[in-house]
Amino acid sequence: MIEQELSRCVASFYPGATGVSRAAKLSGGASQETWSFDIVHASGSFGAILRRSPKGYGAAPTRAAGLDAEARLMQLAHEAGLPSPKVMHVLKPEDDLGTGFIMARVEGETIARKILRDEQFAKARPMLARQLGKVAAGIHCLPRAELPELREMSATKEIGQLEDEYRDFNWPRPVFELALRWLRDHDPGPSEEVTLVHGDFRHGNLIIGPDGVRAVLDWELAHLGDPMEDLGWICVNSWRFGEIDKPVGGFGSREELFAGYEEGGREADPARVKFWEVMGTLRWGVMCCGMMQRFRADPDHSMERAMIGRRASEAEIDLLRLLAPRGS
Repeated sequence: MIEQELSRCVASFYPGATGVSRAAKLSGGASQETWSFDIVHASGSFGAILRRSPKGYGAAPTRAAGLDAEARLMQLAHEAGLPSPKVMHVLKPEDDLGTGFIMARVEGETIARKILRDEQFAKARPMLARQLGKVAAGIHCLPRAELPELREMSATKEIGQLEDEYRDFNWPRPVFELALRWLRDHDPGPSEEVTLVHGDFRHGNLIIGPDGVRAVLDWELAHLGDPMEDLGWICVNSWRFGEIDKPVGGFGSREELFAGYEEGGREADPARVKFWEVMGTLRWGVMCCGMMQRFRADPDHSMERAMIGRRASEAEIDLLRLLAPRGS
């Protein structure tokens, strides 16, 4: 069924297309789907990705930018020369596919453990932190006048929302209390410059090849705010996958990340990055607690939720290391 719908849609924007093949669902969620497929053409097949919210689903969660905004941001990044897939088509009501967009498929790897350990990425790993710093600078340089409407966040607002979410669980955790107090005491205040923030700049949302970074994916949490948030988030220990001594994604140093950021024409603020790393670590811990609460309430008892939920204790260890006088 999906191939028939895609074939009709593709024919409207891809001249000479005769249909689609090899449609396969890559991931799913409460409101969004991702499909990989090939556009069939006389000159050869072309790989594409459909990202959509199917017909009949409600609005995106409050923190989500929305699929139309995602498409616009990805296309702006592509046009600016950043590693972002080309958006080929934004879905219309007559496409009968729901809301979303179709983009060119970028080949590469997103699984962190393969990127950090497989031989084919051995030459890329030493370059990644610097590359990602430069990519982040490019994202933060995208002109605000061309951006879609996005929510604006500040450090103070993030602390308040995160504390509210944590309190709603009614599950006191002393280390989280300590982290919240630290964040309030070290709130850097409004950023001097408010820019586009990707919002989820980390493993899983990066396509990596033997040559390095090929694409930044999943702009769902994009917003306006402190650009140092992206640099702090990618340094959270949960994204190092065991390579604890390499703060940036398990493959590089903060100094390399900052050097790449400067190559991109911007200056990093290490103190603000540290604040956002603590914030990100606590945020991940609270997210893990949320997964455990959902596991307890779910009659099917999803093992995936339980496995993520138990990682709240890892976030506590990470927070204690970060908040120690010589935290790393």
